[in-house]
Amino acid sequence: MASKVLPIPLRRLWRLAKLPPPSSLSSSSSSSYSLDPHLLYSSRRFDISDKAHRPCSSSRRSFCSRPLNLDQSSQGPTAIDYRSVLQEDEFHRLADSTIHDLQEKFEGYGDSVQVEGFDIDYGNEVLTLKLGDLGTYVLNKQTPNRQIWLSSPVSGPSRFDWDPNAHAWVYRRNKANLLDVLESELEQLCGEPINLS
Repeated sequence: MASKVLPIPLRRLWRLAKLPPPSSLSSSSSSSYSLDPHLLYSSRRFDISDKAHRPCSSSRRSFCSRPLNLDQSSQGPTAIDYRSVLQEDEFHRLADSTIHDLQEKFEGYGDSVQVEGFDIDYGNEVLTLKLGDLGTYVLNKQTPNRQIWLSSPVSGPSRFDWDPNAHAWVYRRNKANLLDVLESELEQLCGEPINLS
């Protein structure tokens, strides 16, 4: 009997369906398996919903369709209220004001800390705070999204939306305030507190 070689996607489907390998099937076999190049039929049909609520395997890269159990009060992004999306001119006014205030406060902070390589640069609507070997912060406006983006050597990239209720730039995923994040991280890195409020 010649062994049957299946294309990789069909081999995976055979494994997922927990069917015997095709080499163990013969044309004279009484099983009801048949192989179609596009579909796999059997008396025990593969039902994707069987695996929908099983835990995902961490031993190899896989995708999972099980529902996530997120406590909405503490995790997950906040829903966007499109009624509160800023008009472009209002966004520029708020973002420019925030970035220019930060630039001034960073300059004052630079005079009070002893960090080799401390430098501030503002150009092309991008504020860069260099802390030498400690890392670099980059803040810039993203007009299409109405966001301020922060690249941090501590927390990585974050996207802050204007929250009209809090009158602050807030990261929707963890509800962190931009100024609070910067205050905390700069004190952690430089050893001196900074007040950005």
